[in-house]
Amino acid sequence: QVQVVESGGGLVQPGGSLRLSCVASGSIFSLYTMGWYRQAPGNQRELVAAIVSGGNTNYADSVKGRFTISRDNTKNLVYLQMNSLKPEDTAVYYCNAKFSGLDSWGQGTQVTVSS
Repeated sequence: QVQVVESGGGLVQPGGSLRLSCVASGSIFSLYTMGWYRQAPGNQRELVAAIVSGGNTNYADSVKGRFTISRDNTKNLVYLQMNSLKPEDTAVYYCNAKFSGLDSWGQGTQVTVSS
């Protein structure tokens, strides 16, 4: 089973920035599709951004132009740079690793955008 661990959440003011990090175990990390999801209270978990092994990315419309997903295959890391944060970005953010039959989730990290 692949271990997935997120870090970097916290409290930030509207308009501020945060960078989330996620490390996933495994020798074939470069083949994983890595995704960031979020879940706000009372809402379903939703995809925020994803990056495939070749580096192509996709984003939810609500974060396009503000968030950037990237990966470092030498360190088994994926990042989510979040700029121009809004109160509606407040949620628990989860990292996900997918490959073939693999589908592993981290425990989540809280992001709160509030003045």
